Amino acid sequence: MRTAEEISLADGRLAGLAWGEVGAPTWLALHGWLDNAASFSRLAPRLADALGIRLVAIDFAGHGLSRCHPAGVYYAIWDYTHDVLDALASLGLERATLLGHSMGAGVACLVAAAMPERVARLVLIDGLGTLTTPSEDSAAQLRKGLIAQRRRISPSPRYADIESAIAARVGGGVTPIDAATAEPLVTRNVARDAEGGWRLRTDGRLLRPSLVRFCPEQALAILGAIQAPSLLVEGEQGILGGHGFAHRARQALVTLERRVLPGGHHLHLEPDAVAAVAAAIGEYVAESAGSAEGVTAMQGVQDK
Repeated sequence: MRTAEEISLADGRLAGLAWGEVGAPTWLALHGWLDNAASFSRLAPRLADALGIRLVAIDFAGHGLSRCHPAGVYYAIWDYTHDVLDALASLGLERATLLGHSMGAGVACLVAAAMPERVARLVLIDGLGTLTTPSEDSAAQLRKGLIAQRRRISPSPRYADIESAIAARVGGGVTPIDAATAEPLVTRNVARDAEGGWRLRTDGRLLRPSLVRFCPEQALAILGAIQAPSLLVEGEQGILGGHGFAHRARQALVTLERRVLPGGHHLHLEPDAVAAVAAAIGEYVAESAGSAEGVTAMQGVQDK
């Protein structure tokens, strides 16, 4: 499989990884909260080889190797839309397919709704739309965010070795993840300190609750505004399932096609699940293309 190429975008503000030939049709991949571009390290080479594309995965601001926001500037989900638009500008792309996982899927939906001319297709992995807060809880959400943002940031944890950092991610993650799945994410997200240990690169401010969230009605209206053809690949043990809001979100996005596959929230990175995810995406591309080239691409993915 293809190896990843380190890239720098947006005048050095954003880092990322790329797979595939320069000049090939380019997809932009967007990772989940507290993850990084290595989230796509097992899926991307399969798609690049089989579909003949170049897949560029960015580290969102404050994640991975990208720069953190300046002091006094925090992270709202809509701010990541600028990361997407800046990356597209750096790559010279007027329009592209967006591949998003979890939070990255939510960001992709925001861009597709607000800037439909920039998004050719959405491929969403175990994520659809954004987290919401009912309008009647807005004051409580604001209070929680204000209190958290005024606290001093604690130093990032220090680990004796990468294996310890991986074990911490497995034991303390928001969603279940095993060591093999976590390894690429953690390896990209740690750096040596002066004493020879390892510390996380992620900005500690990412852990603070948002001051404001969209209410459910806004989130559904945003999904309803999306015009781009859309595929949602869910894990059977993922975060969406039969959740009431997820059902409403699927109904709101009228262009949506859904595939449910074995795996958890990070099924695109799970060694035993990634082949099926790649095959589902290849099949969707083939069906939407309706061409011999698309069928060949689908078969190529399934053979990997």
